[in-house]
Amino acid sequence: MNNNPYDILDEEAAGGGNFLQHLPTILWQRKWWIIVPLILGIVGAGAAILLIPPTYRSNAIMLVESSQLPQELTGMDGTDLIDRRIAAIQQQITARPDLIELIERYGLYPDKRGSAPLSELVDDMRSSISLTPTQAAAAGNSRERSTIAFELAFESSEPVQTQAVTQDLMDRVLQLDARGNAEQATNTVQFLTDQAATLETRISEVQSQIAQVNARNGAVLSGNGMMIGGDSGSYDVQIAALQRDNQSLIQQRQMAQSSDQRDPIVSAAEQRLASARAVYAETHPDVIFAKQALAEAQKLAKSNTKKIPVDTIDQQIAFNNNQIATLRAAKANQVAQMNSQLSAQSRAPLVQQRLSEMQQSLSALNAQYEQIQNQLLSARAGVRAEDEQMAERLSVVEPPVVPDEPIWPNRLLLAAGGILGGLGLGILLAFAVELLFRPIRDPNTLKNIFGVSPLGVIPVIEVRQPKRASRKGWRRFVPAR
Repeated sequence: MNNNPYDILDEEAAGGGNFLQHLPTILWQRKWWIIVPLILGIVGAGAAILLIPPTYRSNAIMLVESSQLPQELTGMDGTDLIDRRIAAIQQQITARPDLIELIERYGLYPDKRGSAPLSELVDDMRSSISLTPTQAAAAGNSRERSTIAFELAFESSEPVQTQAVTQDLMDRVLQLDARGNAEQATNTVQFLTDQAATLETRISEVQSQIAQVNARNGAVLSGNGMMIGGDSGSYDVQIAALQRDNQSLIQQRQMAQSSDQRDPIVSAAEQRLASARAVYAETHPDVIFAKQALAEAQKLAKSNTKKIPVDTIDQQIAFNNNQIATLRAAKANQVAQMNSQLSAQSRAPLVQQRLSEMQQSLSALNAQYEQIQNQLLSARAGVRAEDEQMAERLSVVEPPVVPDEPIWPNRLLLAAGGILGGLGLGILLAFAVELLFRPIRDPNTLKNIFGVSPLGVIPVIEVRQPKRASRKGWRRFVPAR
């Protein structure tokens, strides 16, 4: 045996070359393994062409017309809105009730309506409807993309029904788009109006709270928070002086009222009466004369007492009491003011902080209200643009037509696939049979099997007979000893 690895490599290379040399012979001898799959492929392709039902497709092109107003005025991002709108429309046109209505109206799927459930028909029709957006790069920025058109398509086995269903779907898309735009703009205006009214109410409440705090804490907020020293001592001095005046007046009034008894004439008459009584009896003329003199003195004193102005003294006392009450009320008011100022000074930091918080809240509400007003102005402009058909909307560029040719099956593709598939399968089967039986077609094969080269090769001569089919002989190889 040859143990040289280079010789073995040469033999394998020679074997591969011999295999390529015998490839035409192999294909010819295994021709039926190739012809039969080829015929089956052709028959299968023909059957598929004849038996597969045709599928027609009708489509409509709808263009997204740009808004005639600037985006700053309407405040709407048309690209995002139209994309979301079309997504919502696609869900609406493929809803189960609408699809059932279209199936009943146009009599779709007549071969399945008796055997398949309604849900399966709805699923088949939903898969046959497509709404595909076409996108292009926006000018000035290649990264941003904007939707410019949509293709609505429907596939069915009948060309006329296909066009009718596509036309119905297109009309419904346009109707839903127009209604959705108007409803969205109106709802946006209503929502922003409600938000603005709520903010106005809130702003009024905060302003009222600030006014109430300012009214309750005016002294502190005006900067007069310093404590003013009171003059309660002066009030006490004045009250004491008036009280002393009253005491003096009361004494004068009492003296005036009792002056008839303390009059000097009366006192002298009383003394003379007492002296007479000490000396004489009651019936003595001196005693009787002294009594008469005392009575006349007392009568004279009483007449003089009535002439004294006691009412003026009472009026002065009442006036002084009034002054005392007024001074005491003023003193109490001043003390209350001082206590109020002390309380205000203690509340000043809290009041300032509370006012600062309310001012910040009011500023935030005003900023939000201004933003809502700007958005509301843009939304109202959008509503007017929708009413005047100046906003972004869909328009039909290419209406659906009755298809002339089916999109499936593709006869040329099926024919080519059947022929090429059968031929390829046949070649694979021929090679598989060759590898399975492994016939000896070259002396190198014997050398690889026995390890030595054959001594010679006896050729087989074919004799062609005119009336008989030619037969091939086999080469016989005799191994070398």
